[in-house]
Amino acid sequence: MATTKAELLQGTLDLLILKTLTAGPMHGYAIVQRIQQRSHEVLMVEEGSLYPCLYRMEDKGWIKAEWGKSDNNRRAKFYELTRSGRKQLEEETVIWERVCQAITLVLQTA
Repeated sequence: MATTKAELLQGTLDLLILKTLTAGPMHGYAIVQRIQQRSHEVLMVEEGSLYPCLYRMEDKGWIKAEWGKSDNNRRAKFYELTRSGRKQLEEETVIWERVCQAITLVLQTA
């Protein structure tokens, strides 16, 4: 069976990052790894997309960042979900589920 890497639809990266951070604070590389692992290596997040998204989400107050040490003892910025981010995750999850249902209906229509 051939595997395909998928590009993310616009707007879905926020949802994926917010959901990923429900597991606890993580640095950027750990977020990317977790999304890859959870998607069985289908979803790939590029650094060029990740960090602008993280900075934007931090500006909106959905996440907060703090410097710390990574597993390999390197300085890294750890991102954590805020109360506002949890609310945003709930809202975006509802929207995503509606979009998925709508797409499924279109695909099933003869």
